[in-house]
Amino acid sequence: MYDTFLARSFSKHEQKKLGYGAFAACFLIALSFCTVFKPYLGPLPVLNLRLSIMGAGHKMLAVEETTIPSHKQETVRENVTARAELMVDSGKFEEILTMKPVESARMICNTTDCREKAAENAMVKSEPGCNSTNCRGHETVEKAKGVKPLCNITGPRTNFCDMKGDIRIQPSSSSVFVVSSEMDVSQENQDSWKIKPYARKEDRQAMSSVREWSVKSVSGRENIPQCTRNHSVPAVLFSTGGYSGNHFHDFTDIVVPLYLTSRPFDGEVQFLITNMRPWWINKFRQILENLSRYEILDIDSESGEVHCFPSVAMGLKRHKELSIDPSRSAHTMKDFREFLRKSYSLKRRSAIRIRQGENKTKPRLLIVSRKRTRSFTNIDRIARMARGLGFDAVVAEPSMNVQKVAELVNSCDVVMGVHGAGLTNILFLPDNAVLVQIVPLGNVEWISRAYFGEPSKSMDISYLEYKLSLKESTLIEQFPLDHVVFKDPYAFHKGNWLAFKSVYLDKQNVKLDVKRFKPTLQKALELLLEHTNRSVR
Repeated sequence: MYDTFLARSFSKHEQKKLGYGAFAACFLIALSFCTVFKPYLGPLPVLNLRLSIMGAGHKMLAVEETTIPSHKQETVRENVTARAELMVDSGKFEEILTMKPVESARMICNTTDCREKAAENAMVKSEPGCNSTNCRGHETVEKAKGVKPLCNITGPRTNFCDMKGDIRIQPSSSSVFVVSSEMDVSQENQDSWKIKPYARKEDRQAMSSVREWSVKSVSGRENIPQCTRNHSVPAVLFSTGGYSGNHFHDFTDIVVPLYLTSRPFDGEVQFLITNMRPWWINKFRQILENLSRYEILDIDSESGEVHCFPSVAMGLKRHKELSIDPSRSAHTMKDFREFLRKSYSLKRRSAIRIRQGENKTKPRLLIVSRKRTRSFTNIDRIARMARGLGFDAVVAEPSMNVQKVAELVNSCDVVMGVHGAGLTNILFLPDNAVLVQIVPLGNVEWISRAYFGEPSKSMDISYLEYKLSLKESTLIEQFPLDHVVFKDPYAFHKGNWLAFKSVYLDKQNVKLDVKRFKPTLQKALELLLEHTNRSVR
């Protein structure tokens, strides 16, 4: 039909010119489209590349790779590291083990190199913790308007709020109001957050005893509580619930994160504590008083008040177990250990310098004793053997008196003990000291390294590991040698934390083979000698 119309209206020469013109017009239109939309053309958002981290078994960790904006990569890298790490929380333990590895020691990505490579090379499809509408909503706002959310709930270990301006805390309703102008509130969509201010968010058991607080961004025109007490310094609100009372968790979940969060204020900060336990405050009073010059508030007991602050941090910043990541903080574990020395007036900053045949002072060895579980059954023989090697050996059990424990540990050059919370006191050792960790049966290597082996590296402490043989564990008195407890620990506990803990941590004591263990203590002496030689040069 269109050919007939053209034939009647135009000559053949005119039709040819019209065709050339139409072709040129189409080409120009296509070129314009390419120019306009070029910035939006790129790789597909989800590549779904699967990275398998292979070990002795075959079904290992697989992470999905996603194209992520560069400004999000640091958060993602942190999340991948946290997932790849073998965290020892009761809830997390079960989640990890149900991925069905061959056995617990072969659990997903159970070496440092493996975890670091996973963190560097892999991207995850979604961020842990970002499963609520307010989280996704804030991502949209942040991208569109550059507005930083008041609370970051995307971190793998802790939820953290950084609030500045007119901040009102109403304990009776467990609420924190951030009063802003109408324009600011509209930009932030008047979102609210639910926060439990304890730095182990993935552990359901720990978080079950932590009080939940609401953080709300409101305008000045709304019906908001009026201030009854005004404060001129910033505040940090955190919980001493969770696993407080366990010496390791006291430090890794609260004390180190509190140092990270409050140290930048140089004492000009007030602590507001929810789930406050007076005995915990007494235990760590020197640390608290060296981080803050102000009265500690039991915020839960202030039900009739509305406390107003110019700035409030809710929750505590936390990196890894008993560690500070220097790439994410102005402070390091060396700084933290120096802070501890000042807080407890500890004298020694460096371990003994020994020279063969010249030393009048013997290197001091602390043998950490335990009464209930994972205790030495032949501790006297161990001490005699150590003294025969040239150590001044002392035996002690940790106590609630942190000052006395800190002074004792600081006087030592080597600490040895079975895996347990008492080894947390290596924090008080002088630099270049040595930790010897005895690892129980049950493929407990990963938990031992995650809690103490890896952290010791950032403390300038040399690390030695001694794995028990069958005959050194009292489990052989409770189970036959061909029992699944020995043959296949994973098949025994099947990823259940309580089953794992009840046998490998609670029922196991240690009868150390002193002849087999002797070379390990000799190696500790060699490490002290190596440090002496390096310092002389």
